[in-house]
Amino acid sequence: MADKKSLRIPPQSLDSEKAILGSIMLRPGALHEISDMISERSFYADKHAKIYKIMTELSNKGEPIDLISVSQKLSERGMLDSIGGTSYLTDLVNSVPSSTNVKHYSDIVDKKHILRNIIDAGNDVSELGFKEDIEDIYEVLNSAEKRMMEIRDPLKGHEYFALKDTLPEAWERLERLHESKGELRGVPTGFKDLDQYLSGLQNSDLIILAARPSMGKTTLALDFARQAATKNNVSTVIFSLEMSSQQLVDRMLSAESKVNAWNLRTGNLSAEKEFTKIRDSLDRLAKAPIFIDDKAGNSIARMRSVCRRVKASNGIGLVIVDYLQLMSTSKNYDSMVNQVTDISRSLKALAKEFNVPVVALSQLSRAVEARGGRPRLSDLRDSGSIEQDADVVMFIHREDKGKDESERTNIAEILIEKHRNGPVGKVSLYFDEKTTSFLNIEKSSLDSFAPTEDTNIDAF
Repeated sequence: MADKKSLRIPPQSLDSEKAILGSIMLRPGALHEISDMISERSFYADKHAKIYKIMTELSNKGEPIDLISVSQKLSERGMLDSIGGTSYLTDLVNSVPSSTNVKHYSDIVDKKHILRNIIDAGNDVSELGFKEDIEDIYEVLNSAEKRMMEIRDPLKGHEYFALKDTLPEAWERLERLHESKGELRGVPTGFKDLDQYLSGLQNSDLIILAARPSMGKTTLALDFARQAATKNNVSTVIFSLEMSSQQLVDRMLSAESKVNAWNLRTGNLSAEKEFTKIRDSLDRLAKAPIFIDDKAGNSIARMRSVCRRVKASNGIGLVIVDYLQLMSTSKNYDSMVNQVTDISRSLKALAKEFNVPVVALSQLSRAVEARGGRPRLSDLRDSGSIEQDADVVMFIHREDKGKDESERTNIAEILIEKHRNGPVGKVSLYFDEKTTSFLNIEKSSLDSFAPTEDTNIDAF
């Protein structure tokens, strides 16, 4: 005896499909009312899909849609007999209760279509589950999640606007920017001079933050994450491929509380004031929407999976990857350059898919040390397409590193060497060794370390 489940008919409403087609032939304008709700793929009956496609073609050419025109076009394509002939088209017209209810019929057909998509996606995911000869389980997981995400009808949520309707909003935005003297459009970094250049970290941008080891790139990225989450409630995902989650927590706690990082790690805390600062900081960090994944050798497939889950439960506004040369790929490349090229393109795709800024840390080659001076774009290690894919490339340069004495001790220059949609230049920040964090430099108190004239963005 056959399994009852194998005999189940997929969700469908043939009466609603007939009513849609009959309504369009009675009132061709009905097609425009439902074109953003359904497509030919929405129909369960193949003959109904064929008829709807012919109607759409007639509409696009500005030709009439009625019993005669549809019948003639189907006949020319050799499809008239396969749909039941002219008599079937006549039945469609006669079966319409009311053409004014075409949106209601379309809503029913759309829901049935989505249910069938869920069934198809479930079958596809089941097949993926039977693949045992796999190297990266997260590639399979990513494929399964992607297949489920495809269930949503691409027509849904589509909107169009008349230019005249958007101009008042543009004017109001310009007024706000003028009154606020530079309101940020992106995620604030927490560093005012840097935000002046970037207007915050922009959605769908890939931002590369590069430096030689021990220059503070992880520290600066954590400062971005901590300040965006605590001060602006930006949901942030940190992928740490080098440091453990507990190490990151200790760093952020020290930076947030302004308590000596070494004392915090060793528990050498004496003053009650320090305990109060830590308790207050713990409270702020506990409320901050920061999510940490410290899996070593993480892959883009797994990162995408984590981002989907975070987005579904908390939303997502910023992604940080520390650092990209440690990421793994599903393919084995013959050179690190090709591997990093694949990674950088994948990170850019991640930024676009989730419409968030992705800050990816990168190592610089030893050439910058051999040459001396400030880093250049050509110093990006295993650069491949990093420079090409990135929307913003920033370097951290510190003159005090590698020198016994320097007039600029603990002063870091953030060099913006590429900015696809804005100016380039440099910003000076102070590196606080005790709390392992960067701080803004007040021009009034440290004039010698203030940004120089070539950082004036008014010239852009």
